[in-house]
Amino acid sequence: MAKLEIIEGLEWTGRPFGGFMDDIRRRAPHYKSDFKDGLNSKTFGTTIFLYFAALANAIAFGALTGVLTGNQIGVIEMLIVTAAGGILFALFSGQPLTILGGTGPITIFTGLLYVTCLQLNIPFLATYAWVGIWSGVFLLVLAFTDASALMGYFTRFTDEIFAALISVIFIVEAVKDTSSAFGPEGFGLSSGFLTLILALGTFLISKILKNSVNTPFLRHGFREFLTDFGPSIAILAMTMFALRFPEIELSRPVVPDQLGTTAGRPWLVDIFNVPTWVIFGSIGPAILATILLFLDQNITTRLVNSPDNKLKKGMGYHLDLAIVSLIVLIASLFALPWIVAATVHSLNHVRSLANVKVVDAGGQKKEKIVSVRETRLSGLFIHSLIATSLLFLTYFALIPMAVLFGLFFYMGLASLGGNQFYDRMMLWVTDPKFYPETHYVKTVPHMVIHKFTVIQFLCFAVLWILKTSVIGILFPLMIAALVPIRMFASRFFKKEHIETLLFEDPKEEEKMWEGTS
Repeated sequence: MAKLEIIEGLEWTGRPFGGFMDDIRRRAPHYKSDFKDGLNSKTFGTTIFLYFAALANAIAFGALTGVLTGNQIGVIEMLIVTAAGGILFALFSGQPLTILGGTGPITIFTGLLYVTCLQLNIPFLATYAWVGIWSGVFLLVLAFTDASALMGYFTRFTDEIFAALISVIFIVEAVKDTSSAFGPEGFGLSSGFLTLILALGTFLISKILKNSVNTPFLRHGFREFLTDFGPSIAILAMTMFALRFPEIELSRPVVPDQLGTTAGRPWLVDIFNVPTWVIFGSIGPAILATILLFLDQNITTRLVNSPDNKLKKGMGYHLDLAIVSLIVLIASLFALPWIVAATVHSLNHVRSLANVKVVDAGGQKKEKIVSVRETRLSGLFIHSLIATSLLFLTYFALIPMAVLFGLFFYMGLASLGGNQFYDRMMLWVTDPKFYPETHYVKTVPHMVIHKFTVIQFLCFAVLWILKTSVIGILFPLMIAALVPIRMFASRFFKKEHIETLLFEDPKEEEKMWEGTS
C-alpha cells in the first residue's frame, strides 16, 4: 500500500518524538511574526465574526450535550472548555488558524456513551472521565510516534466528503431550527415570520458584505472594511432589528444566571466512583473516541493546510495533536466536553483572514485565495472574548437564536465554496455545453467524472445515515474506511484520471489548465 504523495510535515521520521520536534523547529522561527502579522483590521473583523460563530457553536453543542446526557454536561461546561482550550491552542499549536470547538460527531458519541452507562447502571461522569483520560493518553502516544503521518494516505477524496458532511450538517440544522419556529414548539405565526426574517437577513447581509470587495462601488478601503466585518455587521444589525419588536417572543440562548456546573455537581469528578472493571473496560470506547478525535483533528487540519489556501509558515500536525490530547485529558478530569478542530469554523477562519481575487475558472467566476494573514492573535482574541463572556452570561439572551441560525447557514454554504466534490455534483444539473473548463473537465471524460462523484456521494450518504443510527458509535471507523474505499475504487479508473481528480497542488493544476487550453 503506497502513499499517493509525501506531504511536508507528514513524513515518518523513525524517531521517538521525531515529528513532534520537527513541528516545533518548523514553526518556532515564525512565532514572533504570528503575533506581529495579526496587527491589522482584518484580524479584528475576523475576531468579531468568529467570536459570535464560536459562541453560537458552544451554546448549540453545549445545549445538545445537555439533552443527550441528562444535563450532567451542558452549556457552561462547553463554554469553559472552548475558552480555555482555545486560548491554549492559539498560544502553543503548530497551526493556529485551526479553531477548536465542539463537533456533531463527538457530541453524538458522548450521548451514546451516556445511554450505555444507563444500561450498565454505572456512573456516567466517572466513566466519561476514564474514557477521556485513556483517549488523551492514546492521542499523546500517537502525537509522539508520528501517527499523523498516516494522513499521507488521505487525499482530497476523504477531505471533500468530510468537509461536505460537516457543512451540510450546519446548513440542515440551521434550516431545521428556523423552520421549527412555525411548528408546535414555536411561539406563534408572528414569531415564526420574524425568526425567518432574522435568519435570512443575517445570511444575506453576511454574504453580500463579504463579497463587497469585488464590486466596483465605493472606495477600496471601505469595501475591504465591509468584507472583513460583514458577518459582524449582520449579527449586530439583525439583533438591533429584533429588539424593535419586544412584544414578539423569540427563541433565545438558554444560559444559567451564574457560573457553575449545569447540574450543580462539583467541578472535579471522583474518577474512582466506579467499579474497578469500568476503569479498564473504558479502554474499548476510548479507542473509538481516539479514532474519532484523531481523524476529526487531522482531517480538518489537512483542509486548513490545503495548498489552495497559500499558507507559508509550515505545518504542525503532531504538535497540534499533542495539544489537543492534553486538552482532552485535563477536560475529562472535570467532565468537560472534548473539543477538537472544528471544520466549518476553521475554514471560515482561513477565508476571513484571506485576500482573495475573482478569476474566470473556465467560464465560471470563482474566488481564489491570494494570501492569508497567518496569525495567532485572532484565535487568541476569539477565545479570550468567550472567556470574558462567562462574566456576562445573561446578556446572551439579547441575541435571538434566529440570528445564530442565519450565521450557521452562511458558514455552512461558505465552507462548501471551493469543495471540488460539491462543484462536481453541480455538474449533474448543468448542461454539458456550460461545464466550466476546469482541468479535470478538460482532461477527464465526463462519465468518468460522474462515476467518481457518485462513489463519493455514496460514501457521504453512508456517513450521514450512520451518524444518527443505533450504531452511530462506529462513525469514526467509517471515516477511516474512506481510505481503503478510495484505494479500492481507484482500480476502476485510469491512473491519469484518478490523479487529475485528486490534484492537490494549485500551481500544477494551473499549469495543467494552460497545457490544455
